Parts: sequence; structure tokens; C-alpha cells
Amino acid sequence: MADENNDPNQNQNNAPPPDDVAAIKTQLAGEQAARAALEAASTEKDARITELEISLTEAKTASEAKDTQITASAAELATVTTARDAAVSKYLGMAKALNPAIPEHVIRGSTVEEIDASITEGKTIVEAVKTAMAAEASQTKVPAGAPARGGISVEGMSPREKIAYGIQQKGANQ
Repeated sequence: MADENNDPNQNQNNAPPPDDVAAIKTQLAGEQAARAALEAASTEKDARITELEISLTEAKTASEAKDTQITASAAELATVTTARDAAVSKYLGMAKALNPAIPEHVIRGSTVEEIDASITEGKTIVEAVKTAMAAEASQTKVPAGAPARGGISVEGMSPREKIAYGIQQKGANQ
């Protein structure tokens, strides 16, 4: 039999030479190591994805709980605000009723503190007016007893008023 394949790198079973087999084995071992590393990395990624999915689920649950809590807090705040507004309104009415000397338009406010401040301001105004009126009253002297009977002074009258006064007096004497 004649050797049809004269390749020196081939032996009689068509097997590669031993040097090539060693190179192939080395390459195979490298590829197996790379595959193992990829499988390990894939396993780590899968574990991390599962961990992140769990964290996401927990975060969604916590967020839903917070949303429920916020809604309940908003409703409670609305109730408290309504009650506070009603209480302030009643306090304003009572403050006006208990301070009749202060004009009602002076007592105002949307909080208890503002109403209290307006009451203090109103009391200050009332005291200032009382003091001014007392000072004015002490300066004006009113004679004791009935005034003397006499004619009306025509000094401050206009000519027309003087004529009208004269005609009235003449009519009364006739």
C-alpha cells in the first residue's frame, strides 16, 4: 500500500503528532477554566439579581406602607386643622364678647396668639382714648347750676342766620 498522505505531521491513525495534542490539551484546559469562570460569574450575577429583586420588593412594600401612613397623616392633619379653626373662631367670638369696650373690628386674627395681640392692642387704644377724653373733660369748665337766662350770642352767626334769628324772636314776642 502506498501512503496516500505524505504529511510528516500525521501518523498512521490520522492522529496529530504529540506536540499538537499537548497544545490542544492546554487550549482545552484554558477554555474549560474560562468556562468555569464564566459559570461562576453567571452564578454570582444570578445571586446578585435575586438579592436586588428581594431588596426591590422590600422597598416597594416599605414605600406602600409609607404612602398609607402619609395618607392617614394627611387625613388626621385635615381633621386637626378643622378642629383648630373652629376653636379659634369660638375663641375670637368669646374675646369680642368679653371685651365690649374694644370695638369688634379691632379684635381679629387667625390664631390665638394674633387674637391675644389684637386684644392687647385694643386695650391700649381704649386706655389712650379714655385718658384723652378725661384730659379734655378736665380742661372744659362747665359752670354749676342752670345757665343764666339771656339771649343767644349772635357773634358767630352769618348775616342770614342773624336775620332768621331776629324774625323768630319777633314772632315769639307777638
